[in-house]
Amino acid sequence: MSRIVPGKELDLIQRIISEHTKGIGISALEKALVHHLPKALNRRTLQRRLERLLTDKRITTEGESIALVYKCIPGLVITAEPMVMESSNKGESEIYIPISSEGRTIREMVRQPVMQRKPVGYHRSFLEDYDPGVTFYLSESLRAQFHEMGRTPVGERPAGTYARKILNRLLIDLSWASSRLEGNTYNRLDTQNLIEFGQAAEGKDIHETQMILNHKAAIEMLIQEADLIGFNPFTFLNLHAILSENLLLDENASGRLRRRPVDIFGSVFHPVAMPQVLKDCFHLLLQKSAAIPDPFEQAFFIMVQLPYLQPFEDVNKRVSRLGANIPLIQNNLCPLSFIDVPEQAYVDGFLGVYEFNQVDLLRDVFIWSYERSCQRYLAVTQTMADPDPMRIRYRETLILVIQAIVRGLKVPSTKNIWQLTHELVPENDRDAFNKIVVDALQGLHEGNVARYRLKLSEFLSWKPVRKARDL
Repeated sequence: MSRIVPGKELDLIQRIISEHTKGIGISALEKALVHHLPKALNRRTLQRRLERLLTDKRITTEGESIALVYKCIPGLVITAEPMVMESSNKGESEIYIPISSEGRTIREMVRQPVMQRKPVGYHRSFLEDYDPGVTFYLSESLRAQFHEMGRTPVGERPAGTYARKILNRLLIDLSWASSRLEGNTYNRLDTQNLIEFGQAAEGKDIHETQMILNHKAAIEMLIQEADLIGFNPFTFLNLHAILSENLLLDENASGRLRRRPVDIFGSVFHPVAMPQVLKDCFHLLLQKSAAIPDPFEQAFFIMVQLPYLQPFEDVNKRVSRLGANIPLIQNNLCPLSFIDVPEQAYVDGFLGVYEFNQVDLLRDVFIWSYERSCQRYLAVTQTMADPDPMRIRYRETLILVIQAIVRGLKVPSTKNIWQLTHELVPENDRDAFNKIVVDALQGLHEGNVARYRLKLSEFLSWKPVRKARDL
């Protein structure tokens, strides 16, 4: 029998209370908890938990006696921490997330042995019956909560402004987290070294390195072209081409809809096999996505429907994860990085979609993941200076120029810098860029040479040249 440790019970109780904006009484709370806990809490234990939440100022009360209700404190962000599910019969523990009673039912169904689950095919009606603006996977209250949670300081500025503000952190987080959900063994530090300095981790399969680099390129494309991308074939075919580069057995399948059947490992679901049906459904899926009025509903719709269709030979879920960020990037909302999402919860959620066309468990994963992303990025931006857009746009060019000056033992003069940049940087940006180069060369020291992928020995050989010029 599974149980939830007391600290996690507090999180669960607080979460249930937050779902009742007008408050919830203790009797109704007891009934709600029955659907989330394997063993019901007795009244006295529940009262102790509520007293603790009140003491910690995580909830408040309203009314008296039998009219007393518990309410979430306005503006309080609920901590999205994973649950530890302890199993007494096997002595094993599993990191999971808080899930709804519907999600728990789905999890039980998809964890039945494969031979006990009935094989199913693609149900076109699951897509066709969705009516944008009428059908919603996310409730109105949940969408409102997401908008409140995901609002960023940049307001109505051009599409992609906020994503560019946190670009370096997002590149690392989303590349790492999305790759990890595919079984990639790079850790976050390995990913950071690869993305920032081009240093591949030792002992890793070359396919893992390629996967991370593909994510980086795809995320940069979405952010740099934020005002041009959308829910259209061009965007998603090219997104697939970037994410699948050098990873498919048939390189011609990169950026193209599949023309052969595929299987889903560990599932009894068999995706659509007829190329024409797949093509029709792919275009319908994108048309419906584009017509959805709410960015969070768009994001979750893509997460659900694109992997279910399996339009590509491989890399479908990666496309869906980055595709889910398109409406968030365009609307300057906090992005969805999938940081710390337990892999098994993610897999279980998709099995529920594949085999039963049920979205509840995957929605639980989406909710938990987005809360965690918001907590991460909005906290960061409160203490973050605005990055220089010029340095972002010409990041790789700056590295190349710095390397050429240092490795060539060149004097960091205006003439030498101009000779290197006049063909690399457009004339209207050249003066501003050259100033960045000058500042970077003046500020170069032993502690930051790796930023420009330089060896310490290279810097030490060049250092007297800079010193001589300074004299």
